[in-house]
Amino acid sequence: MEDGKVMSKLNVLYEDNHIIVVEKPINILSQSDATGDLDLLTMVKQYVKEKYNKPGNVYIGLIHRLDRPVGGIMVFARSSKAASRLNKQQIEHGFEKRYLAVINGVMDKKSGVLVDKLEKCSDGKTIVSNEGKEAILNYTVLDVNKKTNHSLVDIKLETGRHHQIRVQFASRGHSLCGDQRYGMFDKSQLALYAYKLAFFHPITKERLEFRLNPPKMGYWTEFTM
Repeated sequence: MEDGKVMSKLNVLYEDNHIIVVEKPINILSQSDATGDLDLLTMVKQYVKEKYNKPGNVYIGLIHRLDRPVGGIMVFARSSKAASRLNKQQIEHGFEKRYLAVINGVMDKKSGVLVDKLEKCSDGKTIVSNEGKEAILNYTVLDVNKKTNHSLVDIKLETGRHHQIRVQFASRGHSLCGDQRYGMFDKSQLALYAYKLAFFHPITKERLEFRLNPPKMGYWTEFTM
């Protein structure tokens, strides 16, 4: 990868000596996998290496992940101390993660809490199962498009299970638009975006909050944001 290419591609929302907060583009991996495709962790490492002319390997700690088709805000640690404290904070539910989604149909209630037990299977899919781990999310319906029968939903995660949002809504007959795995036969882009991330700085303890709007494309164009 040529110098400067990553710096121009990466949307950095905040950075200091301890953390870096960036936007994960849709369809980019959070970290490398067997495909060998470009991933955000590598992009952040390259960005820091280029910007600060750092020799050798650059330490960047992965704190959380977003599914490949999901865009939105992610925080990475720039030191092992910051990584340890952020991981601890996340385990203790110190992170606030909010998502926007466009779902098929209209929920019975304008707001509510979805509680299930979810189990990740060997094929990579997640199912509702009594053998699974507890999954909790809060949702609020922000808008309904009566022409398309789609709803814009604000989601706050209380737990972070694999494919949690997608499975919990799909299991109630309201799959996310563009969800090729759990929804209808729909090859459009998945309409799920991590628009808000809030947490306490691992060193200064200051509460940081970041927000972004989804890109104006696909199902997002049905609603005003």
